[in-house]
Amino acid sequence: MRSRYTAFATGDVDHLLRTWHARTRPGHLTLDPATTWTGVTVVGSERGGVGDSDGVVEFVARFEQPSAGAGRGPVRGRLHEVSRFTRRGGRWVYVDGDQR
Repeated sequence: MRSRYTAFATGDVDHLLRTWHARTRPGHLTLDPATTWTGVTVVGSERGGVGDSDGVVEFVARFEQPSAGAGRGPVRGRLHEVSRFTRRGGRWVYVDGDQR
């Protein structure tokens, strides 16, 4: 999950697509270059251990975007999601998530 956050923050679309389950992966992904990701907090997790084949991670990611008006500071926001992951070929892949 943290590597996917870093990929969003650095614009690494290839990593995001590689770590997305083939069943739910979009054919194309475009990130907004004006979005600056400023931090992530893992709220909790279930399963996802060494012997598990699936897991759930709840997190809050914070971001900033430029405001529409001149002279105004950035617009700050957050993404609160409960994400589901599964292990494929020994690696964790993102399946889907529910935004809160």
